[in-house]
Amino acid sequence: MSTFRIALANIRYPGTPDESVTLAEDAIARASAEGAGLVCFPECFVPGYRGLGKRVPPVDPAFLDRAWSAVGAAAGKARMGVILGTERVVGRSLLATALVINPDGTTAGFQDKVQLDPSEETTYSHGSGRRIFQVGPLTFGVVICHEGWRYPETVRWAARRGAHVVFHPHFNVAEPGGYVPSSFADPANTFHEKAMLCRAAENTCYFASVNCASAGSPTTSAVVRPDGTLLSYQPYGKEGLLVADIDIAEATGLLAARCRSD
Repeated sequence: MSTFRIALANIRYPGTPDESVTLAEDAIARASAEGAGLVCFPECFVPGYRGLGKRVPPVDPAFLDRAWSAVGAAAGKARMGVILGTERVVGRSLLATALVINPDGTTAGFQDKVQLDPSEETTYSHGSGRRIFQVGPLTFGVVICHEGWRYPETVRWAARRGAHVVFHPHFNVAEPGGYVPSSFADPANTFHEKAMLCRAAENTCYFASVNCASAGSPTTSAVVRPDGTLLSYQPYGKEGLLVADIDIAEATGLLAARCRSD
């Protein structure tokens, strides 16, 4: 069995952009202490997701550069890979993105959010293109929130190109009057956690989804096996790291490879 330990940073939504960096640095150090080789953060964690009732200061490219450098230094010190949910400015466009950082602290690249929810189109712009990444023996892709829930082809793209796991940074908070789950994929819950199970099973890859910890959230962080069964999930509303050992050999990508279209 060839195992790789991953961590999902199921931590609270940051109160300020500066706190987002501090929380990220702390989570990286804790994930390293847990023996993880890679840690993933929720959607736009730095400086904080813009929307769903959250107020974030105006876009500041200089802050983002400093934040990415600080997180990269923390990754290099911990000798582990990082997937940082963040945002970036390209031309006049603001993109929701994931910054992937190598274990030596250098930048591996970005995976921008390609598929936006209609509610996001006044804030963020559509990205373009997809890519896969490598940390040690682990090959992985990244899909961000809405595109992972509703567009199965985004996950299949990575699995067809050898991804053992597809990481899914998302941000989801309680809605007034919404059902508050206590167990993963409860039948009374929204469709979102069922979609996690489907994305793994239909592609024979792991699917690792990470949310911020918040009271009443309809989704939590979880890791799903390539056969679509649940490996582990974080208790709802409980802040902390979800650490999981995944068996790379189980992620064959068989069903993704048999699909006749991309």
